[in-house]
Amino acid sequence: IKASPRHTVKVTAGRIIPALATTTAMVCGLVDIEFCKLVLGLESQGRDLFLNSNINLAAGSGNFTTFSPDPPVALKTGLDYPESFTSWDKIVLAFGPDNEMSVEQLVKYIEDTFHVKVDRIFAQGDKGHSAIFSEDEQKRLDWDISFDEDGKPRVSEGVFGRWPNLRMAVQMLGRLPPTSGQRKVFEGQINKVKEALDKTKKNFLNIYTGPVSQAFQSVYRPSEAGDKQDYFDSVHGKRDYVLLGVHCRTEESDDIHLPSIKCVFSSGGDGTEEQAVKRMRVEE
Repeated sequence: IKASPRHTVKVTAGRIIPALATTTAMVCGLVDIEFCKLVLGLESQGRDLFLNSNINLAAGSGNFTTFSPDPPVALKTGLDYPESFTSWDKIVLAFGPDNEMSVEQLVKYIEDTFHVKVDRIFAQGDKGHSAIFSEDEQKRLDWDISFDEDGKPRVSEGVFGRWPNLRMAVQMLGRLPPTSGQRKVFEGQINKVKEALDKTKKNFLNIYTGPVSQAFQSVYRPSEAGDKQDYFDSVHGKRDYVLLGVHCRTEESDDIHLPSIKCVFSSGGDGTEEQAVKRMRVEE
């Protein structure tokens, strides 16, 4: 910002302050009114209760109009049912205190209900690589690292994609004689990777077989203590739901788009699967 005379700065500030106290305040107030409607749950009564507003304070106080918003954009799912959905639509799964789905059960429910193959389940809106379920991580359960009777390593091919430096250690053990003193070095490298693989499998299974709410907290709670962790705890502790996104496909590898999944953790219900609410809510 270049240096300016005092009177120039005062004129500029004099134009900004009224704008903050008038137009900005009015816009924020109108937006807050619409948010209050969401807090009251009025979205279940349709979009006609929500309004867009046009204001122009420079043209006089009478220039203020409100109108119904445009219909939400419909997205094709790629399925026979549902054929399409909007950002208002949710797949709502409500659980009682004793019947919360595990991540494994959630994956099975999505696959059985929509006849798809689930690739990932993640926090809705998350643009990173974190997920409470990933098919790529599930495949690691079939990976194995072991030694045969002759001391030669047996390593699943997928392991090399995750730990590419291991390939050289395996090749060297296949060439070195049993009496070579260098074998311990390469064996140590392989055993270190084996420990990492075993830990990866254990962590995946703990999340996969555990409740959805605990899986969400385990994956998305900041690891370092501080403001971010405190904020997560305060927000997650008060919410009775988590909102999840799904990447899935058909057996023919066609991408399928599904609405967000809203898992509601209620204190009600009798704990039976029949009482668990499993529906897709569609608001016009």
